[in-house]
Formats: sequence, structure tokens, C-alpha cells
Amino acid sequence: MREKIEEANYRYYVLDDPKISDAEYDRLFRQLVELEAAHPELITPDSPTQRIGAIAAAGFPEYRHVRPMQSLANAFDEDELRAFDARVRRLAGTDVAYTVELKIDGLAIAAHYEDGALVRGGTRGDGTIGEDVTANLRTVKSIPLRLRGEVLRRIEARGEVYMRKSDFEKLNAERDAAGQATFANPRNAASGGIRQLDPRLTAQRRLSFFAYAVGEVEGETLTTQFELLAYLRSLGFPTNPHNARCETMDALIAYCRRWETERDSLDYEIDGVVVKVDELALQEKLGSAGRDPRWAVAYKFRAREAQTKLLEIRVNVGRTGTLNPYAVLEPVSIGGVTVRMATLHNEGDIHRKDIRVGDVVIVRRAGDVIPEVVGPVPGERKGNPPIYHLPKKCPVCGSAVDHPEGEAMSRCTNATCPAQRKERIRHFCSRGAMDIEGIGDVLSSVLVDADLVHDVSDLYALTADELGTLPRMGDKTVANILEAIENSKSRGLARLLFGLGIRFVGAVNAEILASHFGSIDALAAASEDELSEIDGVGPRIAESLELFFAQKPNRAMIDRLKRAGVDMTAPKRARKAAGALAGKTFVLTGTLPSLTRDEASAKIVEAGGKVTGSVSKKTDYVIAGIEAGSKLTKAESLGIAILDEEGLKKLLNP
Repeated sequence: MREKIEEANYRYYVLDDPKISDAEYDRLFRQLVELEAAHPELITPDSPTQRIGAIAAAGFPEYRHVRPMQSLANAFDEDELRAFDARVRRLAGTDVAYTVELKIDGLAIAAHYEDGALVRGGTRGDGTIGEDVTANLRTVKSIPLRLRGEVLRRIEARGEVYMRKSDFEKLNAERDAAGQATFANPRNAASGGIRQLDPRLTAQRRLSFFAYAVGEVEGETLTTQFELLAYLRSLGFPTNPHNARCETMDALIAYCRRWETERDSLDYEIDGVVVKVDELALQEKLGSAGRDPRWAVAYKFRAREAQTKLLEIRVNVGRTGTLNPYAVLEPVSIGGVTVRMATLHNEGDIHRKDIRVGDVVIVRRAGDVIPEVVGPVPGERKGNPPIYHLPKKCPVCGSAVDHPEGEAMSRCTNATCPAQRKERIRHFCSRGAMDIEGIGDVLSSVLVDADLVHDVSDLYALTADELGTLPRMGDKTVANILEAIENSKSRGLARLLFGLGIRFVGAVNAEILASHFGSIDALAAASEDELSEIDGVGPRIAESLELFFAQKPNRAMIDRLKRAGVDMTAPKRARKAAGALAGKTFVLTGTLPSLTRDEASAKIVEAGGKVTGSVSKKTDYVIAGIEAGSKLTKAESLGIAILDEEGLKKLLNP
């Protein structure tokens, strides 16, 4: 009976070719439940009845991948696809065929089988260690509990758990009828479903699965990616029926164009095409750049767009006083996400695009994530609505607004503007700055609104009694926040400089300045000319620093921080003009395994190198970590050397 039910599952979920009715399936399943209830000693882990009803877990243990689950570099247009092909052919020394696969918008997982049975499975996580979600994967009916055909000693199959659009609509309808919050899109519903602590809740999501790779396999020799997909199907895994093999770039690009046009015809979301070198031996030869394979790339479809009405333009104020206009829209669904607001960048951009309140506008989810207004729809404008102008007074504090010549942004001139203060407090407490855990967006606003914090120095004067008067502040929470504030005093000069939010001074510049001067007093006493001579600083940063330290309120704030015991020193490390990296320019992208970006930057600068934020022909090296993005793609197109963390360490210690 188990075999009958699994065969029915296989035909329904994998082949999409059911041979028995739903009623017959339900009858068989009910009989099996009754038989196992009468003979519990016969229940096995791979029984179809074990897909649901597992005991809820207290949390997820680690799942360590046999081989890293790598991320992919992106190609955003056909030129970048052709550049990828040119690099591959140059490295391979021959023409190359590719397997192309639809890029499913879901959650990457690995499923580990021993002697043909599913024994454990996990999420991708950081590529090396994910979450063990074995019980939840057992509820996904298209993931086989036992493999078909010849029993293999060990195999780890990899693929994407996703939710069909039709199942997503049913789920949201059920939740809406029950008075529960609905989900924004299928991907979020699938990702959240796999991470449910109770597998019964995962089962309710009706998730699906496509396999596309193996982490390891014992007992089988495969030669091509396309052959691998067929092999996965023979074991009982569903693979995407639209995968193809392309001998030429023209065929590959035609495939990408087709599915970008036809993506909405599918019952699942896709956001691109994954292009893989077909020959597995050549994949091994090409290897990886950082955490991205050189033999594969993700071609990303253009951002989704929709039309809706621009109801209003509002403005928020950032921590440096910038006035940031944004659009309030008539709600519109874009790629399964309801969009109500979108960025308008700045006044100049609004004028250049001629965007006016009341227009029907085109809205795009940039990278399928961040909504932005592309522009008005020609011919849809009614009448002659007025041209939009930013307010002359700050919308928060009423102070005058300045628009420096040559700059895109307008700014509130009041350094004590409540909006700026809230953002400055939040930034000062953020992880990359002073790392005061517990003080985020909400508490920063509450502290300013309660008139307890006027600038960052006031954080160090907060008392338990003052914090205790704020909403949802119990004794334990108050104690934790005060402890975090106390611990932050020892972060050092570099993180303090970054936390102060001085214009143009990012984390890398802060590290350079801290190690060059050794103390905030020495930095404050430096002239603009002295600052400009420091490699990596430049005149714009020098001018900003001199202006900051020239302001009496800023000097008074620094004095209060000193009296509170905040460390304002750093070890002076002379930049090694003749160091191992002298004269070399680096760009960092992605997340490195053991070094933070700031730590890696500091090591490069100390060894005489220079760190910049963008890739150009002057870049010598790109250091690529996990989820490296467009910077890596651009570096490859320019032929710039790409290293991972280990490669950087070898440069630092030749």
C-alpha cells in the first residue's frame, strides 16, 4: 500500500500525470493510517504517513553541507551574458555548451539520502552551514522519502522549495476567511513554511520542489549537467520540464528572451535563467571566484513594472538632513507584492522625469525588491498639474532648507532637527558603529520624542529611572540596554568616527583616520590641507571633517562623550608606503568567511593598499565573498583579478 501511495504521489507531483482519482488516493491513505495504527511496529520513517504530524521542534540544529552551496554572479543584460560566455571560452580554450534552467523564486535546500532513504535535509544558510529542517522537508510531497531505481549508498540532492501560484492563492484565501494575515508573495510563504517549528504547519503550505544539482553522489558517474538532471528524474526527483541544452549563445539568448516574455504563463514565480557549463569536468576545471562558480551565472529578468496613480509626494528627512521625496501610490500589485510607496530619489530626478501628482505612473521593483517610480505614462495626464518643488522649510522642524550648488540633495540646516536626531541616534547605535544592542529604529524615536536624548552623548547619561518610564520597558530590558551602552564605550576611535555620522566619512575612511591620528584631539587639530594629503581621504572628506570640528555644538558633544568615558583613541599604525600592497587598489564585495569588510579594509590599508567602493579599470583586485553582486560581474567583464579571503591573506602575507 505504501508503494501504491508513493507511486500516486510520484505521478501527481513529479510527472503531473495522475492515474487515480483524489478520492481513491484519500481512501488508500486512510487505510494505510488505520493499518499502521493497528500495527505501530511496522511504521517506518519513509512511510507516506510520516510526511505530516511530526512533533514540533524547539529550534533548528545546524545542517553542515558536504560541499558549499554556492551563490551565483548575476548578468543583467545580453551583453553581460555574452561577456560571461567569452570568459568561459577563454578559460576553457574551446567552444562550450550550456544547460539552461529557469531560476525558481524559492528557497534553496539540500536533501541527504543514505541507502535510498531521506535521512536529513537543510537550508543553504551561509553556504557552509544551514538549518536542519528534515521534518519539514518530509512534508513536501514532491521530495521523495525513498529514491526509485537502484539504491545508492549516499547522495545529497539540491534544489528549490517553492509555492505554486495556485496554492498561494488558495492559502491566502483560507487565511483571509479565517481572519489571519495574508502573505505578500509565494516566495515568502515558502521560505517561512520551511522554517516552521511545527512540521504540521509546513504541511499546510502545500509546498513543491524542483531538483537541479547534487552535493555528492556515490555509485554513479555523470558527465554533463543535462545528464545529471535526467539522472535526478530517474531517482524520483521532479526537475523543471523547461530546462534545455544550448550549443550556441544565440540559442541561449533566445531561451532567455522567451521565458522573460512567458514567465507569467507558469504556475510558479521565476526571476531569471540559470546558465551552467554543461560539461561537469569543465565545471571542476573552471572552479570558483570567491564563493561564485566561474562556470555558472544567473541571468536576471528586467524588473517588473506596473502602472498606478501617484496620489501624493511626501518627504522624509535623513540623518544628514537630506530631504528624501517619496511617492504615495494607489496600491498596485507588482510580482505578487502590493506596492503603496516608492522612491522618487530627489527633486532633480522628479523634474527630469516630469513626474506630477495625479499622474498615472510606471512603478518598477528595482531588482524585484525596491519600488521606484520610472516616470509618467505619456498621454494619461489629466489637465496641467503643477510642477513639484521640495518645501522651502523642513517638514519636521520648520527650519530653512539649503540646496548646495552642484549637489543632487537638499538639506535641512538644523543639526538638532528631531528627524535627523532620530536617524543619527539609530546610526550611532548600529552594529557597524557603536553596536548598542536594543536601541534601534523604535527606541531611537521614543528617546528623542521623550526629550531624553538630544545628541549621541545623552545616551551615556541615561538612567534606569528614565528608561523605566518609557513604554514596554521592563527591568530586564532596561538593565540590558544600560549594559550595552556601557560596553560601547570601549569600541575605539574608528567606530566612534563612523558612528558620529560625519558627512562622507564611512567605515573605511574612519579606520584610515583613526590609525593615522591615533586620537580624536589630533584629528580635530589637523588642517584641511593635512587631511587632504592622507591617501584615501581627499579634499571632500577633509572639508567635511574641518567643518564638523569647527562647530561648537559638535565640540561640546565630543567633550561630553569624553567625560562619559568613551574611548577616543586608536593604535597609530603608519601606512606602509612600501608594504605588500603598496600602490594597489581593492574593491570588496559580498560577505567574507571570517573577516568583516571593515577588518579586511583595515588590513589592506595597513599594508599600503587602497580600498574604493566601485570597480573601474584602475582597480587591481576585487575581493569577493558570499553573495557578491554586480561588482563581481563588472570585474569579470573588465578582466580584473578576483580573489577570495584566502587569496587576500596570501597577498598580505606573501
